[in-house]
Amino acid sequence: MKHRENTLKHISTLVQREKANFALIIATIYNKSILMKKKTNLLPGARKAGRSICGLFRSQVMLTAAFTAMLLALTAGKSRAAVDPNFYIFLCFGQSNMEGNARPEAQDLASPGPRFLLMPAVDFPEKGRKMGEWCEASAPLCRPNTGLTPADWFGRTLVASLPENIKVGVIHVAVGGIKIEGFMPDEIANYVKNEAPGWMKGMLEAYGNNPYKRLVDLAKKAQKDGVIKGILMHQGESNTGDPEWAKKVQKVYDALCGDLKLKPEDVPLFAGNIVQANGQGVCIGCKKQIDELPQTIHTCQVISSDDCTNGPDRLHFDAAGYRELGCRYGEAVARFLGFEPKRPKMASAAKKIEVPADAVTAETTVPGNEFPKVDGQHRAYFRINAPQARKVIVDICNKKYDMQPDGQGNFMAVTDPLPVGFHYYFMNIDGINFIDPATETFFGCNRESGGIEIPEGPEGDYYRPQRGVPAGSVRSIFYWSNEQNKWRHAMIYTPAEYDLKKNIKKRYPVLYLQHGMGEGETSWSNQGHMQHIMDNAIAKGEAVPMIVVMESGDIKAPMGRGQGMGDYGASFYPVLLNDLIPYVDQNFRTKTDRENRAMAGLSWGGHQTFDIVFNNLDKFAWLGTFSGAIFGLDVKTAYNGVFTNADEFNKKIHYMYMNWGSDDFIKNGDLVRQLREMGIKVDSSESAGTAHEFLTWRRGLHEFIPHIFK
Repeated sequence: MKHRENTLKHISTLVQREKANFALIIATIYNKSILMKKKTNLLPGARKAGRSICGLFRSQVMLTAAFTAMLLALTAGKSRAAVDPNFYIFLCFGQSNMEGNARPEAQDLASPGPRFLLMPAVDFPEKGRKMGEWCEASAPLCRPNTGLTPADWFGRTLVASLPENIKVGVIHVAVGGIKIEGFMPDEIANYVKNEAPGWMKGMLEAYGNNPYKRLVDLAKKAQKDGVIKGILMHQGESNTGDPEWAKKVQKVYDALCGDLKLKPEDVPLFAGNIVQANGQGVCIGCKKQIDELPQTIHTCQVISSDDCTNGPDRLHFDAAGYRELGCRYGEAVARFLGFEPKRPKMASAAKKIEVPADAVTAETTVPGNEFPKVDGQHRAYFRINAPQARKVIVDICNKKYDMQPDGQGNFMAVTDPLPVGFHYYFMNIDGINFIDPATETFFGCNRESGGIEIPEGPEGDYYRPQRGVPAGSVRSIFYWSNEQNKWRHAMIYTPAEYDLKKNIKKRYPVLYLQHGMGEGETSWSNQGHMQHIMDNAIAKGEAVPMIVVMESGDIKAPMGRGQGMGDYGASFYPVLLNDLIPYVDQNFRTKTDRENRAMAGLSWGGHQTFDIVFNNLDKFAWLGTFSGAIFGLDVKTAYNGVFTNADEFNKKIHYMYMNWGSDDFIKNGDLVRQLREMGIKVDSSESAGTAHEFLTWRRGLHEFIPHIFK
């Protein structure tokens, strides 16, 4: 007997030492006991171990018996090897904050790798998941159409904290709004039938109307693969104020431990606390009963929710709050398991953008929105909700600013101090340009665009509506073009006095005012505030009452391929002369002679103004350009030498004006100098501190109109 015991111990030692060749050892024994004379090719270690075992037995009977015993041991060993002691499994259950209410953001969607696994509790075809089959874990964990849950970043935290040979698996069963009774084995049937609200029925049906059984069934299956190490719960909101809640939770916990043969000391309960919202949480009364849960369940640990951020409902955490709470679950479990907790890598948290108290909502912001804002230093603040975005940029004043996530699904940016005046801007999400939905839109850059007004001080009152100043009207009209055989659109300003009964027979001079390349007939009134400039100048007696006509000029679209500078917008010239002017003269009380007709334009509209006026001096007597796009003009030959006879020119053009910005990329100073050297009377000004932008052109229009029709 003594010899047999020592033999078995020796066999065990050899088998443990030569695990990798266990089958070959048995083959050696088999050869020795059955085939005796037949040799096999074995690894040296296996051959030696097999011979050692064979040498321990004195008879064929004993050798055959050992062979049989080792076959049984091999079978049992294979069965035990299926349970991986380094696969840690955690059960997660509760209501909506465990289910996950916040929309996952970009950093939540990618799987952290094969060390964090999920055994789905329901089928999820869109993600290729089947109930009860392990898969890599990524949000959403619970069910289709759920959100980010604490379990997401709980798993990520454990993966970061535990040795690399340890895997983490979660089984996740949660139902929004469910009471703890919905997980109590003896109460579930009654709860589903008599207490659960109608909107919860579909969620319960997803778990076969028994979420507890679904959790246990999957947990038993998971125990064939790994070891359950803990139970995570987030529940209590629906039982706020229930004095028996702690005892009910204990019944659920005890039932889980009993059904799964778990020792509470080895498998604690980790209970997360509720949304606090600085004491204003909807279920803040539940906090105390959760804090006191360890008094009833001695193996329970409460996970603090202090300072975890929340959504606007003050009931659910936001994405950042779920991440933080999940990390805290993970840190608590890591410590319990004897490991130093480590936080997983998150998207770099940029310095929080502080909005100063003097920042006010921009006048161009759509009502009902807080942002964009502008502060006293002329810095602009932008915010957009884009929870699934990876990279968001705001592009303004020739500079692109990376917008920073705030952890609540929003991205924010603050600019450098911006020049005063109106500026187009765009946002870009993951490479796609779009208009900020919080701003009014303005046609510019060949498309509808976002825009923001950086306010001037009182010096900008000339383009703002003023109390006591009669307001004119900007009318939208459509007229038929015989030249193009289609309807066209124009905007027409009439002064405040135009519609007064006493002026019913009064006629008015007309200014044809053109915008620039890529803008439209609404640009002067929307971006340029021309109506306020006209109202204020007329009210002060600086300008005579006049009608102003604004048309697209066929330059809303970009310059086409093969289209030269002389062609771009030239299709408008016959339309203006043969369709628009006749329409205006027939439908408005105008003075129809050349002495009462002027034209002005900004940028390419200035180019058009030169072309039209200087080729039609019988129809216009006044002219202005603002950052006029007039390139390579030979003043000696242009327009059939119109500038060569200065006396005749100065008699026909009663006032000519040109302006540009000090930082403008189009400056007409050299052209002005050449014209003056030719004897041409031309007035000019440079707008200080402005570029190719509407503040330059507002100033230009304001300086131009007092000199015309006088």
